[in-house]
Amino acid sequence: MSMQKKLKVRGLIMLATFFGLLVIIFSPVFPGKVNGLDYMDNMFNMISKGSSYFIPDSITASEQYAGKVIDVKINLADEKQALATAKLFRASGAEATVSGKELVVKGDMSAIMKASLEDAKQMYHNNESALTAKYGYGGREVLFNWWTAFKSMGKDLTKQESFKQAKTIAVIQAKALEPAYNYYGVEAGSYKDSFMLIIAALFFYVAYTLWYGFGIKYLFEGLGLKIGH
Repeated sequence: MSMQKKLKVRGLIMLATFFGLLVIIFSPVFPGKVNGLDYMDNMFNMISKGSSYFIPDSITASEQYAGKVIDVKINLADEKQALATAKLFRASGAEATVSGKELVVKGDMSAIMKASLEDAKQMYHNNESALTAKYGYGGREVLFNWWTAFKSMGKDLTKQESFKQAKTIAVIQAKALEPAYNYYGVEAGSYKDSFMLIIAALFFYVAYTLWYGFGIKYLFEGLGLKIGH
């Protein structure tokens, strides 16, 4: 067998192997009856969630505002959202008055922050039922209302030149409310528990890509084509 024919056969075998593995990767044969991409995506989501738990730090940061009473106006999408959001602030012990889609809140800033963080903690641990029982509507909507209210609240605090409070509110939005909302339903994990699998996945990705590249190279050379630049 000529070298050119050997290269062509080698290339065909490598490409057939590549696409055979590709079929397996996209088949629901991995744990949980999902395909390989979903399995790895779920694993990395778990690891990402496990490294995104900043709620205890946020609770500590909120304690500096104990006894600090704020009086802010919050603009929401409509009256329905304003009424639903008022429940959240009232649960923290604050006064919340609804006027159309506007909400006027007066209360202890630390208590308000801690109430939002407690709700975020429940959702981070996938305990939506606790919030549904507490407020009468879904947990993700609760976090969305907290996030929206805090965004408007931050603007009003900035107008009042309460810059430090506004910054703390923004940090809670980004490091507590958003992760709890985005990762709801995902179990938290540690990279240490999946370290060998991560290394194997990275090695496989590099080897699999090279396998495909060399398969194309050998096939083209077997067909008499030269790959250059």
